[in-house]
Amino acid sequence: MEIYSNESEQTDALRRFFSQNGKALVVGVILGVGALAGWSYWNSHESTISRETSADWQQVILAMDNSKPQTLEAVAKFVGDNRNTYGALASLELAKRYVDLNQLSNAAAQLKAGLKDTNDTELRAVLNLRLARIELQQKQPDEALKTLEQIKGDAWTAIVADVRGEALLSKGDVKGAREVWQQAIQANSSSTLKEMLQMKINNLPG
Repeated sequence: MEIYSNESEQTDALRRFFSQNGKALVVGVILGVGALAGWSYWNSHESTISRETSADWQQVILAMDNSKPQTLEAVAKFVGDNRNTYGALASLELAKRYVDLNQLSNAAAQLKAGLKDTNDTELRAVLNLRLARIELQQKQPDEALKTLEQIKGDAWTAIVADVRGEALLSKGDVKGAREVWQQAIQANSSSTLKEMLQMKINNLPG
């Protein structure tokens, strides 16, 4: 299973929730709109986060290049120097780069660091979701299931169920996976996600 292979389909399930709650930054991160979307959102919060930090965040994110390790090191340093939401967002972006480089342990470490740096419910949900996917890729389904338990809110029901089903299936629990995915189909999720889950159910053995 590719760690981010289904994320484009899952964004439909998240889009409505984020638009209703004004979390444009996290939507931008998930959809891959890029660093500028995040910078524009958080720039409106200069009363609590300094303009200097905002500019630094933009600079290191835009400079990231998988073929240039020093740019990733610069982001890691930024994370270490900024234990706040900007640091968490940088951790999220850096983790994705580590996944691209197949450095899953580094990716997981960055996501865990990000979780310590923010109290934003939606951002924490994204961090946990990606962490669970990585743990599943690392053949740690029990850890992935524990991570998924940290994601709260009805808006996340279907997308969490998708990953939970994958974790159960990797443990050999075909019945459990089928039940979780069937419940997710009944949840308030996008038609794209429902179709994907139904395909997974149809492909289950037995």
